[in-house]
Amino acid sequence: HGRIAQLAFLGNIITRAGVHLPGNIDSAGDSFDSIPDGWAAVGAIPQAGLLQIVAFVGTLELFVMKDITGGDFVGDFRNGALDFGWDTFDEETKLSKRAIELNNGRAAMMGILGLMVHEQLGGDLPIVGAM
Repeated sequence: HGRIAQLAFLGNIITRAGVHLPGNIDSAGDSFDSIPDGWAAVGAIPQAGLLQIVAFVGTLELFVMKDITGGDFVGDFRNGALDFGWDTFDEETKLSKRAIELNNGRAAMMGILGLMVHEQLGGDLPIVGAM
């Protein structure tokens, strides 16, 4: 959940800053810029687009991001494909890096929760502005 929360928080901040993908979100010509920020985006995305997102996430869950037994730790999704030098670290460094990732994930969960609550309450926030 921490990794997803990190992506959610970053996506929320980036789109509120006015950065959107170029082009159209569907064949009807609706641009990515026309999709509102926050919760309002869920209702504005075409239904076929939401189904594609759900299907893509389901495919990842069922076939790609499997927690194969025999990994170094719970949540080790490398599955022999991605390494980025993890095996070169000593045990103390590995524990430290895992703790850092967990803490960053927890912070992102609190951050996205705060953004969602403030959006529902309304008002003006530093950096992200009015919601």
